[in-house]
Amino acid sequence: MFCRSLVSAGYLSQEQMQQAAQRYYLGKSREGGVVFWLIDDEQVLRDGKVMWYGNDCHRLKDKNPTWVSTLLKQKDELPASFDPKRCLFGLHLLHAPLTVNKRSDEPPTVCIVEAEKTAVICSALFPQCLWMAPGGLTMLNAAKLYPLREHKVILFPDTDETGKTYEEWSRIAQSAQDSFTHPIRVSPLLEKSATLAQKSAKIDIVDLMFSSPKP
Repeated sequence: MFCRSLVSAGYLSQEQMQQAAQRYYLGKSREGGVVFWLIDDEQVLRDGKVMWYGNDCHRLKDKNPTWVSTLLKQKDELPASFDPKRCLFGLHLLHAPLTVNKRSDEPPTVCIVEAEKTAVICSALFPQCLWMAPGGLTMLNAAKLYPLREHKVILFPDTDETGKTYEEWSRIAQSAQDSFTHPIRVSPLLEKSATLAQKSAKIDIVDLMFSSPKP
């Protein structure tokens, strides 16, 4: 349903959707949810996040996200003490070649958004960058950014009416900066461009792009 809704909601073409699904190894649960696999930069599978979406590509409110590791623990297929050490969604792309023309001696810029869905969509619309996501506002930290230390990194936090999200991700960027070769940028795009109503709705960059009038 998630992949079909990317197309039916107008975010991606059929071809873009298929390429994005392959790029991120999107999976499907037995109950019809999409599985966002967390694979690290050494291609080690850390965990999988299971989420459910409707035809409009918005999450189903009556279905709470869960983790593959949690489901396996419930079935006694993993010990209760198992720690998956979750990484950024999309981290496996770090050393993969880009499909667009780019200088081979320059590491690609890594763009980090909050939601996996946003990373999937942006990877098709802006393929010159690598798109990753922590999967939530509170799930980003300096340790998860560390594998990106040799890359240029831009953070695109969601917005809110208080600016708290932007401030929090700016704090995280500052705490991680000492390990990085390049400055970590925190984009003020949403803080400057979103209306008060959009900030109240806590939109992300995909919401902004698809809600803005087309030229």
